[in-house]
Amino acid sequence: MSATPVARSAPPGVEHRARRWMVAGTLVYVGVLVVAPLVGIFWTALGHGLGIVGQTFSRPDVRHAFVLTGVVALITVVVTTFLGTIVALVLVRFRFIGSRVVSAIVDLPLAVSPVIVGLMAVLLFGRGGWFEPFFASRGIQIIFAVPSMVLVTIFICIPFVIREVAPVLEEVGTGEEEAARIVGASSLQTFLRVTLPNIRWGLLYGVALSAARALGEIGAVLIVSGAIQGRTETATLYVLRALEERQEASGNVVALTLAAISIVLLVAIEAFKRRQERIREERAA
Repeated sequence: MSATPVARSAPPGVEHRARRWMVAGTLVYVGVLVVAPLVGIFWTALGHGLGIVGQTFSRPDVRHAFVLTGVVALITVVVTTFLGTIVALVLVRFRFIGSRVVSAIVDLPLAVSPVIVGLMAVLLFGRGGWFEPFFASRGIQIIFAVPSMVLVTIFICIPFVIREVAPVLEEVGTGEEEAARIVGASSLQTFLRVTLPNIRWGLLYGVALSAARALGEIGAVLIVSGAIQGRTETATLYVLRALEERQEASGNVVALTLAAISIVLLVAIEAFKRRQERIREERAA
């Protein structure tokens, strides 16, 4: 009778060295691909003094670009939060024919280039497009206007909410929701008092990622907006124009501002989450 081979663990020294190499590799990756570009933008933007910040934000086209970016991002966050939560609930809580196909389609915006998304919008709403006669007859302009910019941004951002909420729904299960229904809670009451508190952190992460993506979107927006200065030029499109016109410092100030907003969003949510967890642990103790 042959003996079953026993798996041998690596010596402690080897494991320790392997961990150090993994940590070192991670730090190098983060430093080269994340920190170094941010430092480069910061240095280029502020290397000639803080006066460039005031000069940049005193320009009407820069202020308009930020206002327009905020409007597009706000509408996108509201719509993706609402629709993303519903889609995640449907995909996780319901079983229906074609659910796997729908789940795959949800990820389509992550796989398709934003430029292609913009081209699809032009084919649908541009001159000679499928829906162009309907809107043109009512005096509504979609392409080269804010509606098309909002539409493509929503299309690109909605997977972030769905893919953050769906795993949380699967993890919490349906036990608490079924208990709420047994005691007479309606579907809306169950969602507001049971489901929403359980998914709030996943939802907030999805909202933060969606907002950050909306702030930084350029490819699809460039195609459908026409980048008309003072009308359909967002902050990212301003950065592109500034670089083309050799106004690197001003463009980097705007880019640095957008990056800072996105970072603050993610850090704030993480800090608030940790604070809530600490309060909960203190109450439990």
